[in-house]
Amino acid sequence: MQIQNKQAIRKIGKPRLLIVGCGDVGMRMLPLLRDRYRVFAVTTQADRMAELRAAGATPILANLDHPAEAARLARLAPTVLHLAPPQAEGQIDRRTRHLTAILPDHTLLVYVSTSGVYGDCGGALIDETRAVRPHNARAIRRVDAERTLRRWARRSGSRLAIVRVPGIYAQNRLPEERLRKGTPALVESDDVFTNHIHADDLARIVIAAMRRAQPLRVYHAVDDSDMKMGAYFDVVADALQLPRPPRLPRTDLQHQVTPAMLSFMAESRRLANRRLKTELGVRLHYSTVQHGLQKIVKTAPSR
Repeated sequence: MQIQNKQAIRKIGKPRLLIVGCGDVGMRMLPLLRDRYRVFAVTTQADRMAELRAAGATPILANLDHPAEAARLARLAPTVLHLAPPQAEGQIDRRTRHLTAILPDHTLLVYVSTSGVYGDCGGALIDETRAVRPHNARAIRRVDAERTLRRWARRSGSRLAIVRVPGIYAQNRLPEERLRKGTPALVESDDVFTNHIHADDLARIVIAAMRRAQPLRVYHAVDDSDMKMGAYFDVVADALQLPRPPRLPRTDLQHQVTPAMLSFMAESRRLANRRLKTELGVRLHYSTVQHGLQKIVKTAPSR
């Protein structure tokens, strides 16, 4: 009984931290946070409560779509990691607006956004000073979230960092089904540059932003890869010992992929990661997609 009481006292004495939207990346953060923080993890799914508790978090059942439920999060923690995506429709992010309405002044918040806010950059290498030009509703909602958070941070005297994230990959986040179906990719002349980050590195980047980011600063969470989308599918296919996808011109491919996939194939950009390394001091565990796939194949269970 005395041991249990001492453990409870140690837990209560830790600084409090709130993860909003504790999905795959949030779960990867928990082992890096739970020994130093009392972590509250928000989920909308009651059947995930036990999983979050077992991972070392205090689960909170709340849905940011409902202001009354968002209010449960008020003053839970002075540090917030906001990983929840916007709702699936509209041009504003109501979830982020509901969250900022209940957060106290002088909160430290890291928001995980998307590189889609830039729209198509024609394959140019860009840094975080590039103006946003969202081309689809998903990205428009993300820009609304970023602007909402900036206004809130200035008004409340809070500290905000925005982490813009490209395509996330990991052992459980590879386009294996797409490759097995033989869904075509673009021919080289029509193809677009894409950007990538391993989910484990992303978890570490968000924590580094929490600890070392400059106020109201944007960071690219991206590795050192320089590759087009078709090349990404090819290296994943090779790693999984699957056939490489066929290649088609854009005019033919648009009839064989979903509108959502086609929208990704319409934007080409390369993200610079100098700030990630010089300001946040991050050393990537998986510097390129090829490096990450080597580790994935090495540690994957036999098929």
